[in-house]
Formats: sequence, structure tokens, C-alpha cells
Amino acid sequence: MNDLLLRLRDKGNTVLVVEHKPEVVAIADHVVDLGPGAGTAGGTVCFEGTVAGLRASGTLTGRHLDDRAALKKTVREPTGALEIRGATTHNLRNVDVDIPLGVLTVVTGVAGSGKSSLVHGSIPAREGVVSVDQAPIRGSAAQQPGDVHRSAGAHPQGVRQGQRREAGAVQRELRGRRPSCNGAGVVYTDLAMMAGVATTCEECEGKRFDASVLEYHLGGRDISEVLAMPVTEAEEFFGGGEARTPAAHRILRNMADVGLGYLTLGQPLTTLSGGERQRLKLATHMAEKGGVYVLDEPTTGLHLADVEQLLGLLDRLVDAGKSVIVIEHHQAVMAHADWIIDLGPGAGHDGGRVVFEGTPADLVAARSTVTAEHLAEYVAREAHTSLQCASSHSSSTAKSASVRPYR
Repeated sequence: MNDLLLRLRDKGNTVLVVEHKPEVVAIADHVVDLGPGAGTAGGTVCFEGTVAGLRASGTLTGRHLDDRAALKKTVREPTGALEIRGATTHNLRNVDVDIPLGVLTVVTGVAGSGKSSLVHGSIPAREGVVSVDQAPIRGSAAQQPGDVHRSAGAHPQGVRQGQRREAGAVQRELRGRRPSCNGAGVVYTDLAMMAGVATTCEECEGKRFDASVLEYHLGGRDISEVLAMPVTEAEEFFGGGEARTPAAHRILRNMADVGLGYLTLGQPLTTLSGGERQRLKLATHMAEKGGVYVLDEPTTGLHLADVEQLLGLLDRLVDAGKSVIVIEHHQAVMAHADWIIDLGPGAGHDGGRVVFEGTPADLVAARSTVTAEHLAEYVAREAHTSLQCASSHSSSTAKSASVRPYR
């Protein structure tokens, strides 16, 4: 892919790439880094210039550009195995493989090698298997990431004794939408051949609900104020005090764990990127009680700084007694795995076979597959970076010890 991008540029084209992967950033002639954070904490250009300048810039991207995950020194022992026998879905060639349970297993291989066919097409659908695939989340502008307003409506504050029956009507109304804007807070105007225009709803003034609904409060906030909260703030809000709602708090904690803490509860699903939608789907499924979690490329759309957070989340799932099976290309996830199943050796009719099973360390040592070669290079860069940092620190320490401060 990098070679293709460079060839396009060399033919006189201007190539603009939106990307997180450091391998792609490294070949750029010019880098524009946005931030400094996400959501309301972002939206500004933090840096523009060369890749070398980005590394020295001190921005979040610059600080994490050379991040590399190390191979695990010890791996978990499996508690059992999920047997797949004679798998022939799509290009699979009568595959027999045992997927270990109770550990973090990564299924990898080149694109088209048969990873999804093996995992989604061959793992038996049964109770306790939670599958998060790449199917998009369908949603309208009125649907939001955090539908915790239903929990809020269940405990309206300040309702007098004589208004108990009215409270039930409020709950029903909270579940509905403002008719004038269908609960979106904005009215969309179709301009035919031109781009549509969204304007703030004049009747609700963007608050989405009738004035009668906004009279009721939870923890001192009305429903429009709750929906305006980012996930991190809402997690604290529903975690204690008058607004304590364990079910809502649990879902919000999951959203924060997958790196969506900056989203507002009332943000329309249509404004989310593909990566954000996939992580929202993951957070939703984490609330389910399953013994086996199957994830399809959870690093999609993740910034370098968020990958470590995802690895911590996967570890917590396994440490809680779950079995986690991840289809993934990201080397950091491969390096962090307890067990790797590598498919290939190529794509399409050249793939469909298991070319390696074992620990990441054994894969790197064998260097017998395309994945092994690239993971070995990745690990070598991590070791080189660590050595440089240690050398720089040692040199700095020695220099400071030999130079007396001027008085």
C-alpha cells in the first residue's frame, strides 16, 4: 500500500491520507496532526511539517509515533480448547485447528487468507459466544450512542406525591421524540442537487424535548443537559449521588474503556466514524454475559495512544475468566497475544491453511511466514527504540554527574 501511495505521488498526483498507522505516517512528505484530544478537546491543528518534526513536536501523536509493544515474557495457560474440524467455508481447505480457551488468541494472516471464514464461519454459534463483527451499526440522526435517558426517566426528581401517574407519562415521553424534529434537535432540509442543510429546531431550541419533560430533573440536570454530557462526565454522574444508576454506569464505563470517553450521550450515530461505530458495538456487547468474545479487528480507527488502552481491556476480559479471540493485523495486538493462529500462506486460493500455531515468541523465532517476518521486524524496532532510550538516559545521567553546576 505504501508503494502504491508513493507511485501515485511520483506520477504528479497530490495524495491526502487519513491514517493512524506509523508505517504510513513515516513515508509522508508533510504531516498535519489534529487534536490535542478528541471530541470537544480536539478540532485544532497541533502540528504541521515533516515526520521528524512531528516526533520532536511533543503532541500526542508525536509522543506515541515510535510506540512498540514488546513480546510477553510469560503467556497464560489455556483452560480448554474450541475444536474446529474440517472447516471449508469459502477458501478454507479442510482446516483442523484447536482454539485455546481462557487466553487471548489472535487469528492473523494476510488479507483474504481466510481469517474471518475460520472464526465467523466455523466457530459454532452457541450460548455464551459474543461475536462483534465488522457489520456496520445502522442508525438515524435521532439515535445516540448512550441511550441512558431512559434510565434517567425512570427516576424523575422533584415529582410531588400527587404526580405519580404523571411520572409514568413522562417516562413514555422521554422514550419518544419531539415531533417537530423527531428528537434530533435539528431540522434537515433537502436542497435537491445541493448539499442538505441542518438548522436548529425552533420549537425545542435544540433540546429535543418538550418543556413539560424538561421540568423533571435527575441529580439536578434535565434530560437535555444529560445528553450533552461527554461519556467520561456521565460515567461519574451516574456512578453516585442522586443520579446513581448502576446499569447506565456500567455501559458508560465500557464506552470509556474502548476509547469513546469523548463522545456526548446525545451525539447522533450518523456523525460517528466507522472506527467509532465499531468500538461502540464492542462496548455494547461487553455488557452481555458471554464466556467467549470474538472480536474482528478492534483496532480499526484507534489512535496509537489508544491501542495500549485496548490491550488493557482485552487483558481484563481474559483475567475475568473470558476467552478472547481476536482477528487482527496490528502487530501490537499480535505481540500481546498468548497464542497466535496464522493463516495463509497467501490470499484467496493461495490461502485457507493454518501455517502456524503457537506463542508470539515462537512465531518470531521461526520466521516461517509473512506474518512472522513482519512481527520480527516490529519487535526488533521496539528493542532498538528501548536501547536508544536507555542509552540516551545513561548518557544524560553520566553528563549530569560529571558537570558541576555553575555558582
